[in-house]
Amino acid sequence: MIGPGLALFGALLTLLAAVGVVRFPDVLARMHALTKASTVGMVLALVGAAITLDHPNDVTSLLLAAALQVLTLPVGANLLSRATFRAQQEARGGVTGDSQDPVL
Repeated sequence: MIGPGLALFGALLTLLAAVGVVRFPDVLARMHALTKASTVGMVLALVGAAITLDHPNDVTSLLLAAALQVLTLPVGANLLSRATFRAQQEARGGVTGDSQDPVL
């Protein structure tokens, strides 16, 4: 009962993330909804499936997928938000770099 409940709650969070992507007006707000809710939703769905399944290979595969989701999605969102911010700054007036921003 716990596994399917977690999977259902994770699916609900993923659905709310999709609604947030459609409804929010700003790129950064959309990305925030996508990264936070979908990461938690996907991890809950995968943990719920791991609780439900019996075979150790299935459980380790699902837990590995959850770990990779947690490790990669926030990093990608950070890079995307930084690129969006820099593109908006260039479009507004030619601010090409911050003094705190290291040159890559």
